Amino acid sequence: MRLAPFALFAAALLAATGPARAEEDPITTAISAADAAYGAGDLKTTATELANASRALSARQRALLLARFPPAPEGWTREDTTEMVEGLAMMGGGVGAEATYTDAAGMTVTLSAFADNLMVQSFAPILADAQMMAMMGKTVTINGVAFLEQDGLNAVALLNDRVLLQASGEAAQAQALLAQIDLAALAGFDAR
Repeated sequence: MRLAPFALFAAALLAATGPARAEEDPITTAISAADAAYGAGDLKTTATELANASRALSARQRALLLARFPPAPEGWTREDTTEMVEGLAMMGGGVGAEATYTDAAGMTVTLSAFADNLMVQSFAPILADAQMMAMMGKTVTINGVAFLEQDGLNAVALLNDRVLLQASGEAAQAQALLAQIDLAALAGFDAR
């Protein structure tokens, strides 16, 4: 039996989402609706539902990224940014997450992670090469990963050639937050 290209796409998307019941999972619901529409020959609805499934999958991936960020330290607050997803469409798609940590004095550190988009690909040649990073500025090693520190206010690293992690804020505070992250787990945030 030969599977239609749509069926292959749907099977891959379902495999990526893991087991879940359709009534509780917007990804499975949208894929099922797309499958029904495709079976009925309604390609417009099929495309709409596949786009819905893709958005829901991006939202799930964003939540998985955010779950890898550390909780707010004692005396700090953490605010997760949700508007980032819409902006990623203009930067080649992919997924991103951002959280801003604020201490009692109002100082902030923002952690951002981007995966599977053109911005990550554009930074990859620089951040994957230790010599190139050293030419760009100071490097610091946190949990075995080299971060490029820029102006004492930003630290950025490429994890597993896929996830761009950035911390913006005063270097010591930013690096303390970065040190709390399981960087290997963040690099494989959506793998089982």
